[in-house]
Amino acid sequence: MTSMTSSFAEVTVGSLTDDLRDEGYISDRGLSTTLLLALRLGKPLLLEGEVGVGKTELARTLAKMLGRDLIRLQCYEGIDMHHALYEWDYARQMLFVRSLSDAEVATSDEDLFGPRFLVERPLLQAVRAGDRCVLLIDEVDRADDEFEAFLLELLSDFQVTIPEVGTIAAETRPIVILTSNRTRELHDALKRRCLYTWIGFPEQDREIDIVRSRLPQVGPILASQVVAAVNKLRAMELEKLPGVAETIDWTESLDALGVQSLTEEAALDTLGAIVKDRDDLEYTAKSVRDVLS
Repeated sequence: MTSMTSSFAEVTVGSLTDDLRDEGYISDRGLSTTLLLALRLGKPLLLEGEVGVGKTELARTLAKMLGRDLIRLQCYEGIDMHHALYEWDYARQMLFVRSLSDAEVATSDEDLFGPRFLVERPLLQAVRAGDRCVLLIDEVDRADDEFEAFLLELLSDFQVTIPEVGTIAAETRPIVILTSNRTRELHDALKRRCLYTWIGFPEQDREIDIVRSRLPQVGPILASQVVAAVNKLRAMELEKLPGVAETIDWTESLDALGVQSLTEEAALDTLGAIVKDRDDLEYTAKSVRDVLS
């Protein structure tokens, strides 16, 4: 992306949208505007939305577009600072201690808890990488309140303190994107630290564009039929509504079977690519004619 500079001052909403499209990500004006503001202001961007609508993919695309490393922290219930920030390589430390004499062990603490045994986790990697990376904090809503508070402190100054090593501060700030599937409400303090946008299911025409940008070998008839069917599935009372990722998977599965037009038989054969819940699968199979009508 030749037009990008460190300040992003020359980038416009239109050019950013075009650059994302060139990488296969179809963005609307609202999302592109919020992303550009996050880049210019150096603020984290919080993306909320349903599963599979392209939140994680935006971070991947942005990193590729800018030629930066993508550092991903996958959040989950019970994640703590050591999983996200750093830990010590205990196995190598034990081997090191065993190799020392009694006299050497007494004076080895500095070596034992030094950089050679420090295992960097995503947040520390991002602090050290600075503007050479895009930091993706994925599904932050899965983490607990304590971890969310820790993130808030990190995002405010981008420095961390390791007792045995000292304070490590970022020389430059990475681009930070947080995603949430809204399984719980995030605290206002974290939201205030970020720019925010909601990514919903795309309009039908835009979803067709997304499918064809990812699967250019697929014809317009099949892409349109699949997207129309997915929109009908989303209107049903399913446990797990299919996202754009599932639309792409379904289209790709049909294409792999040589299907050029979505028929009832082809839909039944490939439902597992679009529906990912047992009860939903049974219900959809019984309603497949309504889905295709």
